[in-house]
Amino acid sequence: MKPLAPTMATYAPLDIPEDGKLAHNIAHFARALRKAGLPVGPGSTLDAVRAVAVAGFDRREDFYFTLQAIFVSRPEERALFAQVFRLFWRDPRYLDHMMSLMLPQLNGVQEDRMAAAAEKRAAEALLDGQLPPAPPDDREGDQIEIDASATMSSEERLKTLDFEQMSADEIAAAKRMLAKLSLPVQPLKTRRGAPSILTARIDARRTLREAMRHGGEIAALAHKAPVPRWPNLIVLCDISGSMADYSRMVLHFVHAVANRQGQGWARVHAFTFGTRLTNITRHLRARDVDAALRAAGQEAQDWSGGTRIGQSLHAFNRDWSRRVLGQGAVVLLITDGLDRDDPGLLAKESERLHLSCRKLIWLNPLLRWSGFAPKAAGIRAILPHVDSFRAGHSIASLEALGRAISDRDDRGERDRLMAMILP
Repeated sequence: MKPLAPTMATYAPLDIPEDGKLAHNIAHFARALRKAGLPVGPGSTLDAVRAVAVAGFDRREDFYFTLQAIFVSRPEERALFAQVFRLFWRDPRYLDHMMSLMLPQLNGVQEDRMAAAAEKRAAEALLDGQLPPAPPDDREGDQIEIDASATMSSEERLKTLDFEQMSADEIAAAKRMLAKLSLPVQPLKTRRGAPSILTARIDARRTLREAMRHGGEIAALAHKAPVPRWPNLIVLCDISGSMADYSRMVLHFVHAVANRQGQGWARVHAFTFGTRLTNITRHLRARDVDAALRAAGQEAQDWSGGTRIGQSLHAFNRDWSRRVLGQGAVVLLITDGLDRDDPGLLAKESERLHLSCRKLIWLNPLLRWSGFAPKAAGIRAILPHVDSFRAGHSIASLEALGRAISDRDDRGERDRLMAMILP
């Protein structure tokens, strides 16, 4: 199980100011959290000052968890709180790195690694307005022409940006774009028919029944058309620590799909799993996406915790598969496949899930890496039992999901990766 907070042993001893400005610093810290995206108000700021005064602190970790208890109300906010705390209370290493995240082009500073979850938002919140001016351009007289056709618009760039690397403003813009996405599906063919005058298909049984009522004389031919049947969409979303940032964005997309009419889905069922399975379908029916995800976060208490994919799939197959997988359901499995449980159990439950639905599509954010290979035991256990294996780390990857559902032959990266597993 991954820790919910940074390792406190790496922190230097906390310096207590002698001029009595700790309350002011807490107020500024609360303002930084609010700027980074946490719902922090004046009331919680006053509560934090009182809590620190009452609880006191002999160690830095006491101070950290006291503030976390006040300012963090949802499990998915812990990572962002940890990053802002590190930077605000002066960890010099993170201060330098945050400056490089925001200004990689200045003074030859370049990113030596990709930003971790919530780091860019923390940098944006704490360094806004304090950045040094850009170096002057000595080539004032030079005229540089840029081919606009070779540049990428901000919207196109945002579509391909990794969810985990987005700033607060980029996340807000991405959520607005996700709310406009759709996931249409074609109806399933059935043998059932309904009376129709717009088709040339003759309904022999109804024609003969009408003829028997008139002494066996056929006065008119009855016609029928196939009755369309719409499938269910089942979403199984991993909310463990390694998937928390991706899960939030995917659930925004699922909420938009569940509340948009005319896409063809009979019903949309959503489940989250980390260490246990949670049904959040009723929460996604709320029209307000923030209220829906807030209620879902309160229902799923294992957010940002460990991962037990095999046990969670077993619970779904045992308790829910017969209820929701009828009528040719399509299942979206959103997980990185990193599981420490028995791979034999995971393979067995994945196979059972695959046999119970019409199509099983696996979205894995790890596919964003060009050198990705199915080396983890969990990935090797799931991969043979999915119909399509696709990336799920950006808006563009979710847009491509609609084509994968409509195309019966779409396999994504499954066949290429299966070739690495098979001898």
